[in-house]
Amino acid sequence: MSENNGTPGQKDFTTALLLSFFLGGLGVDRFYLGYTGLGVLKLFTLGGCGIWSIIDFVLIATRKLGAADGSALK
Repeated sequence: MSENNGTPGQKDFTTALLLSFFLGGLGVDRFYLGYTGLGVLKLFTLGGCGIWSIIDFVLIATRKLGAADGSALK
């Protein structure tokens, strides 16, 4: 079992970054962060032909994109 020191439902920065790198073209990073509508759109466009995936990866890496509820990634 892992210890959760954050608030319930708080998203992890490392998890979001890895999901964006490996599965960003399928929108999994957006689903994880709580942006369901954008996740579906990203899934159907295959990450905006890759461009949207790169942009999201950079946004997550620079901590400019947080969770949909407004919380920062821990």
